[in-house]
Amino acid sequence: MSGDAFLTVEEAASVLRVSKMTVYRMVNAGVLPAIRVGRSFRVSAEAVREYMRESHTHGHTSAET
Repeated sequence: MSGDAFLTVEEAASVLRVSKMTVYRMVNAGVLPAIRVGRSFRVSAEAVREYMRESHTHGHTSAET
């Protein structure tokens, strides 16, 4: 993570288009790695990108199968 940019929970939520509470839940569940800075969390921008890559659906719906 050397030189990696870190996002606040609010910024990560904006990128993922979810609520801040959802990001907190993801962090607490270990789904999204984060570091603690004082009383707040910071999420690696790379971790957010990786989560999005892993979560990407290829546009298939159950009706297409």
